[in-house]
Amino acid sequence: MVDWGIRPASVSDVAAVAELRAVVLRADLERLGRYDEERVRQRLRDGFEPAHTWVIEVGGAFAGCVALRRAEDTHWLEHFYLAPHLQGSGIGSGVLRELLAGCDRSGVPVRLNVLQGSPARRLYERHGFTVEAEDPVDAFMVRKPARAPTGN
Repeated sequence: MVDWGIRPASVSDVAAVAELRAVVLRADLERLGRYDEERVRQRLRDGFEPAHTWVIEVGGAFAGCVALRRAEDTHWLEHFYLAPHLQGSGIGSGVLRELLAGCDRSGVPVRLNVLQGSPARRLYERHGFTVEAEDPVDAFMVRKPARAPTGN
């Protein structure tokens, strides 16, 4: 397994994250007839929230990102992108395990949406996500907490 780490994102990370998003999503968006060279980057820039985002690093270099945002009674897993040459190396599973462990402690479900036909869906299914709803572009998935929080 590759040695990796995560750090809080900063505003200065937005360009690298937007570029990685364009690279990672290109094939799926093209297959769905929805790829637009500028829009794919601008949508990330418009919604980038460093306070909810972590940068994934391998050997101290930018390798990806993930966002986890609390909303009402759920966490939203968003913008989970990993450089293509690192996909399949166990980094995505490791990052996901770490984030989900924290969510389990809070006792609330985690939700996400993934593009139809994306290989990322298999990663999410392996980690306990199930499909809640689908449309022609996205599959909306949920993962219930592994255990309920303990109280006094």
